[in-house]
Formats: sequence, structure tokens, C-alpha cells
Amino acid sequence: MIRSMTAFARRESQGPWGNLTLELRAVNHRFLELSVRLPEELRAFEPMIRERIGRALSRGKVDCNVRYQSASAFPEALEVNRELASRLAHVSREVDALLYNPAPVNSLDVLKWPGVLQVPSPDPEQLKRETQAALDTALEDMRANREREGEKLKTLILQRCDGVAAIVAQVRTRVPEVVERYRERLRHRLAEVAGELDEGRVEQEMVLLAQRMDVDEEMDRLGAHLGEVRNVLERDEPVGRRLDFLMQELNREANTLGSKSMDAETTRASVDLKVLIEQMREQIQNIE
Repeated sequence: MIRSMTAFARRESQGPWGNLTLELRAVNHRFLELSVRLPEELRAFEPMIRERIGRALSRGKVDCNVRYQSASAFPEALEVNRELASRLAHVSREVDALLYNPAPVNSLDVLKWPGVLQVPSPDPEQLKRETQAALDTALEDMRANREREGEKLKTLILQRCDGVAAIVAQVRTRVPEVVERYRERLRHRLAEVAGELDEGRVEQEMVLLAQRMDVDEEMDRLGAHLGEVRNVLERDEPVGRRLDFLMQELNREANTLGSKSMDAETTRASVDLKVLIEQMREQIQNIE
């Protein structure tokens, strides 16, 4: 199954423990590069998050952003640490006695002191379970998105493969015609120069010319590489790097074909091949 490296997934979860939102964004990259942003309450879960993403994905630049709002932000019931508040009030009166013109301390000032207002804290294990569940679901969504996009990329690549195969077949059929055309041109030139045509010399020149124009090897290798591309596209594993290598090999053969070209049509075919190969390469850059 071909998978794209570009995807997005978002999961939200809420309960008595609070609200949690997890987002995953991925774009193409040569390797797997993770960026994890967590609130302070979930900082201890970063190794777990990285390990789970690393198991699910093999390539791509992945951003994981988690937002958490504790239920204590809007608690239904608040409790006051009476002992601490009483000690604060007592100390405040002692300080007031030392000052010339003390400012009054109101109840809100006391409540702002750390620990005076007590709110329930979430269970860390429950938070970890909720984070794991949201991450696993988001990764499943991302995997499904990548596979859908990968199928589209696969279709585009196969269409270009068909185009390359058609050009290769066309060049094969034209090679004998091109050779014969050059044979006749060589005959005329030798006749003009020497006055009398030397068939042995013609055949010798034609042998050298045929060697320079022989593109059977290039055609065979292009066909073999196309077959391998089609085969790789059917594998259920990350194949982006292998496909990228095959594009390099296809481009090398297209360049060789252009360098051996002896007519405008073959040169044009070489250019058309390189255009199709480059189109495939651009799509493959986004395949995992």
C-alpha cells in the first residue's frame, strides 16, 4: 500500500478530568523528524508519544501538538486550606504592626497565595491513558489519510509509466528506419566525394554508425526499470527511497538515449521521457 507523507489528524477528548486536544501534521521529509509540543502537565508523556509515532510512521516531518485544560480550571466546588489561610492572616497582622501606614489585606489577596485555594488535581495515570487513546486514534486517522492520498499518487505514477512505455515502443520501431535513412545519406555523400561508390567503405561506415546509434540496451533497461517501478508500487511497505532511486536510473537511460540520437524525433522522444520521469519524481518525493 503506497502512502503519502502529507496528512493531518485531530482528536478531542473530554471528561471529568478535563479537555484534551491532540493534532498531528505531517509533510514530506527524507527521514522521520518529530516535533512534540506539550503542556507542562503532560511533559512526562513525551517519550511515550515519540515511541508510538515512531512505530506508526517511518518517514516525514511530523508535528504533534497537545493542548490540555484541567477540569480544575472551572471547578464545581472549591476548598480553602483554612490552616494556611489562618497563618497568613496572623502573619499579616504581625507585619501590619511593624509598618507606619499598612495597607489592608483583603480576602482575595489571601486566596491568591499558593496553596490557600485547593482544587482537585487530575490522576496522572488517567491522563496518560487518555493521551495514549487520543494519539493512537489520531495515528490511525493519519494512516488512513496517507493511504488515500497514496492511491492517488500511485495512479498518477502508473499513468506516467504508461507514457514512458509508449515512447520506448515508438523509438524501437523507428530505429531501423533511421538507420536506413542514414545509410542512403552516407551513400550520396561518399559518391559525391569519391566519384565512385565503394560498397565496402559504405558497410564499414554503417557498422560504426550502427554502433553509435544502437539504443537496444537503453530500451531494454528502460523497460526493466518500468517493470520494477510497477512491482514496487504493489508492496505493502515504505518504498519512497527505492522509487526515487529508480527515477535516477530511468533518467540516466533517457539521457543516454538523447546523447545517441541521430534525428530530431529521437531527441524529442528523449526530452519527453525526461519530462515524464521528472513528473514521477516530483510525486515520489511525497511517498513514504
